[in-house]
Amino acid sequence: MFALRAEMRRNCRRGQERRGWSSHKRGHQPQRHRTPAHSSRAQSLEQEEPQSPVNAGPSSNEDPSSSRSTQNSVAPELPGFYYDPEKNRYFRLLPGHNNHNPLTKDSIQHKAMECKRLRLLEEEEKQHQKTTRAGLNLSVLLQKRQLGSLSSTSYCRLLHELKVNCMQRRKIEIHSPDSSVAGTNNFKIIVADVACERIFTVNDVEHGGCKYGIINLSGLGKESLTVEMYDNLYFTNRKVNSVCWASLTHPDSHVLLCLMGIAETPGCASLLPASLFSSTNPDRPGMLCSFKISTAWSCAWCLNPQADNCFSTGLTRRVLVTNVVTGHRQTFGTSSDVLAQQFATQTPVLYNGCRSGEIFSIDVRQRNRKGHNWKAIRLFHGSAVTSIHLMEAEHYLMAADMAGKIKLWDLRTAKCVKQYKGHHNEYALLPLHVNEEEGLLIAVGQDCYTRIWSLQDTHLLRTIPSPHPSSKDAIPSVVFSSRLGGSRGVPGLLMAVKQDLYHFSYN
Repeated sequence: MFALRAEMRRNCRRGQERRGWSSHKRGHQPQRHRTPAHSSRAQSLEQEEPQSPVNAGPSSNEDPSSSRSTQNSVAPELPGFYYDPEKNRYFRLLPGHNNHNPLTKDSIQHKAMECKRLRLLEEEEKQHQKTTRAGLNLSVLLQKRQLGSLSSTSYCRLLHELKVNCMQRRKIEIHSPDSSVAGTNNFKIIVADVACERIFTVNDVEHGGCKYGIINLSGLGKESLTVEMYDNLYFTNRKVNSVCWASLTHPDSHVLLCLMGIAETPGCASLLPASLFSSTNPDRPGMLCSFKISTAWSCAWCLNPQADNCFSTGLTRRVLVTNVVTGHRQTFGTSSDVLAQQFATQTPVLYNGCRSGEIFSIDVRQRNRKGHNWKAIRLFHGSAVTSIHLMEAEHYLMAADMAGKIKLWDLRTAKCVKQYKGHHNEYALLPLHVNEEEGLLIAVGQDCYTRIWSLQDTHLLRTIPSPHPSSKDAIPSVVFSSRLGGSRGVPGLLMAVKQDLYHFSYN
């Protein structure tokens, strides 16, 4: 206690000498900081003053990182107190989150993150052309191409990198036959079909449930930024854990959803025909079915003809493979919850990522057996696996976990060959987006930043801040494609956050 009081008195005297402040200019007696009672000292540190006798902090126009280092060197850390460089004084940290106008670590971190986001947004608007690699620009790229020092593959990859760094954000206008639909509910999930002609949306509604819709991207042209959204009265008061497109009667004819159970109502996997969300609203939209299951964390649809009309759900400590037509089920017991799944297309093999950090594959043609004999490939992360993506040749697998690590695995050697740094995640189930045609990896972090890496050399190409303040319920959901809207569509990134939809188009 005495050491803390003496340290604060020394800081007070140093601040007076540096700034040249006198007691009559501050308008109060300096002895108030020498009050022996701890409560009086805490109250004096919390009072709102334009300036403080404690050490002066850095100027507001400095870089945040340099400001923090300057702050640490000038103002010593005091247990239970926070030093604000803008107000140039200490504040007492209050425990909990229910205090009136509290100063907590969460509120301080949120303020710092918001300042960083606004600064990056301002830089995004000012700097239209960015370069992530030293000496890389369009003229240099064309010159190397003409001299023959770049292969065709390298030239295309570097050209896409330049285009990604020149993408500009524009807001999309959403039209709907029902004027009360567009812009009224927050986007939670968006998932594009294979052709990127439509995106299926899951929106939060006011009473706590979810509502579904499909946005037609055919109107997403270079001049007009308008899309058509069709929703349906079908909604649920249960949480949607996972969504994927399903090819039951024709390619991407249905949407498969995994819903959590609540109270005495069990979870379920529902197949919704995409024709439910059409403007014509036909009398016979197609097969609509639901399968009762326990809590499902993930789902995947199989496109291999050897396991036709089958889908998988990742449950608590087991994997369930179901045939939609016959109703036949196969169960594979696991030692952990299955949070991510994807089927291979060349073979009927299912890849699974678990909460324990294990990644394993299952050949669904074999009968379920006890133990782990049916696990063909086993890989291990240090944290819960949240997303997996099987590369096109099916020799490599990309995986992300709750420690923020993204790794590329060689399935033939069961070894990690690349790691992509910069992703941020602590507990959320966040997807990965891989575009092999343009050599890009896209992931949205729990900090609400969208990051784009080069698949080739793991270089972080761009970090895109969210247009809205960062929060747990405002994590953007994105879709990236070189043909948004179909074969003649436009390239770029779609970002859904809150009630808005944005298009980051190539310049």
